Amino acid sequence: MRALVSFVMTSLDGYYEGPNGELDWANVDGEFFEFSNRQDAYIDTLLFGRAGYEHMAAYWPDATDADPEVTAFMNSVEKVVVSSSLDQVEWNNATLARGGPAETVTALKQRPGKEIALFGSVRLTASLLELGLVDELRVMVNPVLLGGGASLYASLHQRVRLELRQTRTFHSGNVLLTYRPA
Repeated sequence: MRALVSFVMTSLDGYYEGPNGELDWANVDGEFFEFSNRQDAYIDTLLFGRAGYEHMAAYWPDATDADPEVTAFMNSVEKVVVSSSLDQVEWNNATLARGGPAETVTALKQRPGKEIALFGSVRLTASLLELGLVDELRVMVNPVLLGGGASLYASLHQRVRLELRQTRTFHSGNVLLTYRPA
């Protein structure tokens, strides 16, 4: 069975976007893009909620300031969007899931292939964590304090215990924390 991994970036004070929705604080450099390319090699499907999809689809098709390999991956990989409010998706290789999140993830996990990844989409990640459908949580903590914004897991409705599997410190000061649900 395929694994579902979630990758999110956060500030040290726990925000995934700033007070005005800004994402310009992310600490990305060559080492980060090298990590991204290695991570992407194990992924063949991306899963998004509506907000995550809209953000990514607005940026990646015309991205010029990112690593070319990461850009090519983001624009070519299969993308599945779980949303009850979208009528269509237009980003290359994107499809709109017709079932709910649990049904969609269960069906995706049963298909042959590599990992399924959630990039961003924190509300969808929270709901899938509560359902026990996330196999691994990768949290990239950036060395910045935003002082406000959207809290990383504010949409959780219950406690989710995690087991730390690995840490990695980047030269930039980013720290990758890898967890599995306990």
